[in-house]
Amino acid sequence: MSDKPVIGWREWVTLPDLGVAWIKAKIDTGAKSSSIHAWDIEVDDRAGEVRFNLCPQQDDESVVIAARAALVEHREVRSSNGEVDVRPVIRTPAVVRGHTYDIELSLASRDEMGFRMLLGRSAIRRRFLVDAGKSFLGGGDRFSRPS
Repeated sequence: MSDKPVIGWREWVTLPDLGVAWIKAKIDTGAKSSSIHAWDIEVDDRAGEVRFNLCPQQDDESVVIAARAALVEHREVRSSNGEVDVRPVIRTPAVVRGHTYDIELSLASRDEMGFRMLLGRSAIRRRFLVDAGKSFLGGGDRFSRPS
């Protein structure tokens, strides 16, 4: 048996440096990178910073967070429909099932996607095991965030 914690195919994630108390994320072992829904993205290459807005609640635009983070790089990312975009990438702490670690997130519009955040295999590799038949093993359910 592994001593790694088990996560489900969707989990609640906290992004403390971005001011996100919780966001529902799809765990996608088929995607290399992680992504978060963002808009009004302003990249200041000289300062190495990105400013953007995000809304952690699916189908509820009442909570909008203005965030900023250090720019890691501009990276080519292949979307689920096969198109390649160049996206800004940031690094930020994430909390999943009580474990905190740094992840890289590409910033992109995910309006048409079912989840505001995608947690890819680079973020979960060597940290978690995934039980594809389970959800919200860190607490909460599809209707309520964790306490």
